[in-house]
Amino acid sequence: MQKTTFKVSKMDCPSEEQMIRMILAGLSNIRSLDFDIANRKLTVYHTDNYEQIFQRLDSLNFDTSFVDTASAENYIVEKANTAQERKLLWLVLAINFFFFVLELATGFIANSMGLVADSLDMLADSIVYGLALFAVGGTITLKKNIARSAGYFQLVLAFIGFIEVIRRFIGIETMPEFQTMIIVSILALIANGVCLYLLQKSKSKDAHMQASMIFTSNDIIINLGVIAAGILVYLTNSKYPDLIIGTIVLFIVVKGAFKILKLSK
Repeated sequence: MQKTTFKVSKMDCPSEEQMIRMILAGLSNIRSLDFDIANRKLTVYHTDNYEQIFQRLDSLNFDTSFVDTASAENYIVEKANTAQERKLLWLVLAINFFFFVLELATGFIANSMGLVADSLDMLADSIVYGLALFAVGGTITLKKNIARSAGYFQLVLAFIGFIEVIRRFIGIETMPEFQTMIIVSILALIANGVCLYLLQKSKSKDAHMQASMIFTSNDIIINLGVIAAGILVYLTNSKYPDLIIGTIVLFIVVKGAFKILKLSK
């Protein structure tokens, strides 16, 4: 048994971690993958040499480099508590999907593209958590099919969102209801905070769980952005802060959709 460590400089969210799992899934000599998300490192426990592993990693264009390799004869693969992880992931998926529906509905009612865009980001989170669920004992083929459908669906919604933003930029629209923006975004912020707490409380070292924590931390920043936009709408009596934050979040959603689509290849 060999232990080989790689530096993967562009591995910073759940999509990259899932792509690495998929690209290496067909190699029979791999026994275990150990991800260090914070330090952008991947340790592979395998038999034979590591050249083929490196070639597949390098094909992802994640700026992968070889660090070192050593013997790992005494390594024992630890079994994950999959039942507990599945229960936790289902919970955070349900919270995110609920807020997708809530923010989408209130976004249209309050005439806020910031809330609508954030709802699509919540949908993206739900997709990621769903893929993470399939990472806990799921099949690669099923995960790829779900990723393909979800990625295209997310792109279509984002495209509709961009059209709506453009229409509102050039047209005369009712001012967004800043109170609704702020209140709903605070609720979403609390929800993401609860998800992050639950994920951290699990103390799981599995990559898909660690990546989900990072993803949720980024969502908290987006929630704060929508809250700030609501405050600026009130202070400036202008629709533009809402449209600007909506555009920024939509670009984030599109970027995430393309990453999810890569999982289906």
